[in-house]
Amino acid sequence: MTPLTEHFGGHLRELRQRLVISLLTLVVVTGISYLFVEHIVRFLIAPLFHSCPNLTSLVYTRLTEAFVSYLKVALFAGFFFSFPVLLFQAWRFVAPGLLANEKRLAFKIVFWATSLFLAGGLFAYFIALPRMLSFFMGFAGDWLLPMPKLDGYLTFIARTVLAFGLAFEIPFLMMAAVKTNLVAKDRFVKQRWLFYLAIFGLAFLLVAGDVFAAVLLGIPLIGLYEAGILVTRFF
Repeated sequence: MTPLTEHFGGHLRELRQRLVISLLTLVVVTGISYLFVEHIVRFLIAPLFHSCPNLTSLVYTRLTEAFVSYLKVALFAGFFFSFPVLLFQAWRFVAPGLLANEKRLAFKIVFWATSLFLAGGLFAYFIALPRMLSFFMGFAGDWLLPMPKLDGYLTFIARTVLAFGLAFEIPFLMMAAVKTNLVAKDRFVKQRWLFYLAIFGLAFLLVAGDVFAAVLLGIPLIGLYEAGILVTRFF
């Protein structure tokens, strides 16, 4: 066995070990999440019940809908709570090949990207969702009875949280574009109106064509864009 082959084999063994640990962690945490899935679902449904006090339950129309919905929630919760371990395993695999300055850069990227995504998710759950749900639930007249479906609501909240999480990455992406010389920092100011149009177009796509939700997402995106301009100027 040549040194190159042995070195490559060592990398494969290391990769297999990290993948096995990650997979086992994901399976175990997903299983634990399923034990508490009803509590997680109640937490996710809370904004809906708060926005419409007369609503006390959701409905499902397919025999397997409740089970499949609970399983999806458990899988997403398992991935969410396993993410620190998965990230650590990925880091242990790539870190030996990085220089000290590259490690510092990687840490900053992961820290800020993760922090901004979590901030976006929290903003969606505690601020945006209650207002969106209040609007939608109060939009129809008294002669229409709202009967939200479990699967539809969970899909809506997952899409909304994901959209806001990704949207909050805007300042980070702007900084990255400036630091890598892809975009001059002055361009963000000079062509602000073009970026505004792009932001509202992106918001419209992220919320799957819902105009009100797109506006509600677009407004904080504009604020994030302006924050990104400040960040690129001073950092």
